[in-house]
Amino acid sequence: MIENETLTLIDGRFTADEAREVLMSIFLAKIQFHEMKNFSSQERFGCNDKVAVERIPDLRKSTRRILELVSQAAADKRTMIVTSVVKIEFAELSE
Repeated sequence: MIENETLTLIDGRFTADEAREVLMSIFLAKIQFHEMKNFSSQERFGCNDKVAVERIPDLRKSTRRILELVSQAAADKRTMIVTSVVKIEFAELSE
């Protein structure tokens, strides 16, 4: 039987530039994923993907916040400690 699992994605101390690069690449990849998912839904079904459309503004807001935090760290000449885990759980398919 497959068990739930937690994987470490980010765990380190970064300069402001490094933190911006790491975090923005992850968030921008997620935005691109949802944009493509929505585009696919529009092409295949003629309607938006509800989850994608709702998620994109939240992700864009997060990217703006990341840039604010990075800017503050750079202005204060501080490093940033960033940690992130991916938690994987299994659930029954819903139809």
